[in-house]
Amino acid sequence: MAKLWFKFQRYFRRKPVRFFTFLALYLTAGSLVFLHSSFGGQPAVPQHQASPAAGAPAEAAELPFLGDLHPGRGFRDPGEASSIARRYGPWFKGKDSDSNERAKLGAYGGAWSRALKGRVVREKEEERAKYIGCYLDDTQSRALRGVSFFDYKKMTVFRCQDNCAERGYLYAGLEFGAECYCGHKIQAANVSEAECDMECKGERSNVCGGANRLSIYRLQLAQESVRRYGSAVFRGCFRRPDNLSQALPVTAVMLNMSVDRCVDLCTEKEYPLAALAGTACHCGFPTTRFPLHEREDEQLCAQKCSAEEFESCGTPSYFIVYQTQVQDNRCMDRRFLPAKSKQLIALASFPGAGNTWARHLIELATGFYTGSYYFDGSLYNKGFKGERDHWRSGRTICIKTHESGQKEIEAFDAAILLIRNPYKALMAEFNRKYGGHIGFAANAHWKGKEWPEFVRNYAPWWATHTLDWLKFGKKVLVVHFEDLKQDLFVQLGRMVRLLGVAVREDRLLCVESQKDGNFKRSGLRKLEYDPYTADMQRTIAAYIKTVDAALRGRNLTGVPDDYCPR
Repeated sequence: MAKLWFKFQRYFRRKPVRFFTFLALYLTAGSLVFLHSSFGGQPAVPQHQASPAAGAPAEAAELPFLGDLHPGRGFRDPGEASSIARRYGPWFKGKDSDSNERAKLGAYGGAWSRALKGRVVREKEEERAKYIGCYLDDTQSRALRGVSFFDYKKMTVFRCQDNCAERGYLYAGLEFGAECYCGHKIQAANVSEAECDMECKGERSNVCGGANRLSIYRLQLAQESVRRYGSAVFRGCFRRPDNLSQALPVTAVMLNMSVDRCVDLCTEKEYPLAALAGTACHCGFPTTRFPLHEREDEQLCAQKCSAEEFESCGTPSYFIVYQTQVQDNRCMDRRFLPAKSKQLIALASFPGAGNTWARHLIELATGFYTGSYYFDGSLYNKGFKGERDHWRSGRTICIKTHESGQKEIEAFDAAILLIRNPYKALMAEFNRKYGGHIGFAANAHWKGKEWPEFVRNYAPWWATHTLDWLKFGKKVLVVHFEDLKQDLFVQLGRMVRLLGVAVREDRLLCVESQKDGNFKRSGLRKLEYDPYTADMQRTIAAYIKTVDAALRGRNLTGVPDDYCPR
């Protein structure tokens, strides 16, 4: 036997090509045996269980792979099957329960199980959001006129669908690879599929519209009759406008009046305001004829709805007003300045004082992009396109800056100085530093050495920042963050006048109704304790008195009363 094995080794040592050929044949034969056992060992698929995949609608085969799944990532581990429905939330419809889904996806093993699972998952995707087509879009007259948001780095089809569905919209459209628009109806013409040719910024395998072209999906919302248009925002009780037909152009009589019915009507008609007046429902925009600035006592509107026992529907003289989910697009267009500006105007603030929010308001109010002394990629990705311009380019309406040195301040011809309560500003900047623009610092950061050290370094800067701008600034308009929140229309008007832009009041009213931007922290997550020690409060109170005295010394309004005492 040993002699035979020796001859076998000598044979292949002399002929290495023969050895490798034999090895390849051996491995191939083993693979074929393995594959045969994998398929041959599976039970036959019963007809009634195979039918969901086989009986899919004809158009399903033509639709792109929707949501967050890609062709290369369509198969999931068996343990993930039960989380598929939860991942998309309660707003999607599904024909099968989670248990049925697990039965379909887990009843088979091996390659056939994975293929069947991928096919069923795709069918479920298509039930949740159906691709409608490629549509024309116009910046002056949007195809989808609801809420919009942008992310020039991480936009995906699913993210757009999820945001629109969460707000109760029926359609989600993606444009330019990074822009998401929501709406209740499509108001544009269908165009060739070839014109939607831009990949999504966050997933290269999916298409997200094109230049002035929308890839539109219809969302299958759960309980459409209840959540069809999402939540309306209560604005208050207002006196009937003098010229009703011009102030609120759409009117419908509803004998069975309810808040939902009026809001649904105005949403369907693409109006942001729904005004209930007894048995009449009026729809329109905030305008100088109906500016929503003078609220009346709600008791004047206290007339029970005919179809709702616990809701007020207003009277013919005093209207109950709700803001619908329709976005007021009269102030949403933005661009760079058509000619280079001769002035450099700063939007100066201490970090955490609301500079990004103020930029959002200014861009909507003027229609022009704001710039920055710095570059923040996350702000650029959220739609602040002036972020990449050099601050001296002259193409932006004003320039964000946190600088407080004499040389840096004197580089600007004028400035809007935004001041915020230091207690709030310090906490906002600490959250930004450790949690991002809309995130929160961890409890360990508040309890650790980071917070005391932060207050020790940043609290003096809050005072010197304002003092330096008052001392070295050439033309400074002081705006308190708290006043801007309380009386946005008046304060924003002051800011716009300094910028030298003539803006219609209707546009400012539009901004007022669209005031929340993408960088607003949730009010739900708050510290359960006061992070400021007694020593910190004494130190900050001294800085507040210094700033207050400096403002009053220049015949300006001092700090708001709630700065100190806290």
